[in-house]
Amino acid sequence: MCHLSYAELGVGFILEENLSWSPKSPDFGMPTTGVVGLHHGETMTLNDQYNKWKENTLKKSLDKFKERKERFETSAGIEVPRVALPDASTSLSADETYAEKLGFPGEYPFTRGVQPTMYRSRFWTMRQYAGFSTAEESNKRYRYLLGQGQTGLSVAFDLPTQIGYDADDPIAAGEVGKVGVSISSIRDMEQLFDQIPLEKVSTSMTINAPAGVLLAMYIAVAKRQGADMRQLRGTIQNDILKEYVARGTYIFPPAPSMRLITDIFQFCSAEVPFWNTISISGYHIREAGSTAVQEVAFTLADGIAYVEAALKAGLDVDAFAGQLSFFFNAHNNLLEEVAKFRAARRMWAKIMRERFKAQKPSSWQLRFHTQTAGSTLTAQQPENNVVRVTLQALSAVLGGTQSLHTNSMDEALWLPTEKSVRVALRTQQVIAYESGVADSIDPLAGSYLIESLTDEIEKQALDYISKIDEMGGALQSIERGYMQNEIQNAAYAAQQAIEKKEQIVVGVNQFQVKEEMTLERLSVDPAIEVAQKAKLKALRESRNQKRVDELLGRLKSAAQGTENLMPLFIECAENDITLGEVCNTLRSVWGEYVAEGF
Repeated sequence: MCHLSYAELGVGFILEENLSWSPKSPDFGMPTTGVVGLHHGETMTLNDQYNKWKENTLKKSLDKFKERKERFETSAGIEVPRVALPDASTSLSADETYAEKLGFPGEYPFTRGVQPTMYRSRFWTMRQYAGFSTAEESNKRYRYLLGQGQTGLSVAFDLPTQIGYDADDPIAAGEVGKVGVSISSIRDMEQLFDQIPLEKVSTSMTINAPAGVLLAMYIAVAKRQGADMRQLRGTIQNDILKEYVARGTYIFPPAPSMRLITDIFQFCSAEVPFWNTISISGYHIREAGSTAVQEVAFTLADGIAYVEAALKAGLDVDAFAGQLSFFFNAHNNLLEEVAKFRAARRMWAKIMRERFKAQKPSSWQLRFHTQTAGSTLTAQQPENNVVRVTLQALSAVLGGTQSLHTNSMDEALWLPTEKSVRVALRTQQVIAYESGVADSIDPLAGSYLIESLTDEIEKQALDYISKIDEMGGALQSIERGYMQNEIQNAAYAAQQAIEKKEQIVVGVNQFQVKEEMTLERLSVDPAIEVAQKAKLKALRESRNQKRVDELLGRLKSAAQGTENLMPLFIECAENDITLGEVCNTLRSVWGEYVAEGF
């Protein structure tokens, strides 16, 4: 984060906890009349369709799970409907596009949510992105957050780790442990998850270029704990295209980078079936300055490119599509953000069903994590960031997110302190337990403004995707600088609006005060770099060097061929081969990507 280095670096997420939902309370908001045109040419009233959904999709959830309460009601005792629908007095009930545009929760096109009851059964995963200094220090923060009610772990790695260098590499000097945790070997990974049973928790790792290597270390640690690899749950970000566009923590050229991604798809579909193999990220696109429409369009265009790459590698779309997930930003314009999430969900369902001919409903679902916007946080009057984050988090919940990270008030200044992280987590908990917005599914559906914004965002985003298709796809548009240029233009326009005071930023260009900074500060001790180097020295002296040399030789040969690299990554991790050694071996075969103009 930019000052925002921590939040901007992205967040991982876990979606799988929220894949099964269940209702068991009376339904309200039922339509009385209204004719709806169906996809199959069938015509029935909206009431008939509601009953069909209730008897099929809803009942299957009810047979397995309970809702959080027997009865949801307002403070005045008014019962809250599970899903509110138009009645005969509204124009929407007679709109023949209702089924096509909205449908029912848990059913195509998923505009109203990917689960039949959404948060009535279980809240979104409350996941606070954390990681700094050493594995020991980050482990303490994880255990603290779990004790405070966090429901999923999310790992932030330092910059050397993100670009595949060990802590003792000269290029890592001064950056070890600064914006995330330093992980160079399986021993670091073991310490990071000390006393945390990996078979029982879900973990997200914000890692891209070396994602396969870090996932291999995680799997190796789980195996040492005695865990069943097939039961592990979590997510790796693993989205290299957005690195070329907006963030810059790439290592290898596009072709081998895409190979690594499809290797992970293939390996996890067979061996780690509950793992989300990619978090296709619009977050960093938005942090770089894009509009909401561009965030949706460019993210889904990247998603299309990943699906196409997997199909080209010989994978069946329904074998891997259910393990794809997404990661979006939440900005201050609450209603636009709600509409953005709904539009993205509907668009992806159509893309997977119509463009890629996926057959399984789970392949059509856009499941996503949300992080509040690091780029909106201000160093001036940082307490105001609590209000900004609350609005942003609310938009994500109203938009149907599966997982959420809330930024801390001080992240425009430094790494968040324990207190500020707790306030950020409490923000989610207040929304969940006190606001009532989680008691009904897609509560803003049917709003004239929300539906209009949803439709317009979809229309404009599809126009962008069409232009990208004409260029040959996302990778080709990136190579031509198209996405980057569009984002830069949007960022410039936004900055101009702030400077001209056409867009007010409270405490920055309006309502300023003279202030003295009184917030507690978190600092990373430079001595940790020395300690990490000493650990690596001890590791290299104690391991079987002959075995290391043999494995690195095999890795080099495999990189020159076509075999799936994931099993070899795991074997390397189990034999104390470091992240940097693996990545340097791959560099020797594939080279490094250098952005045009540098």
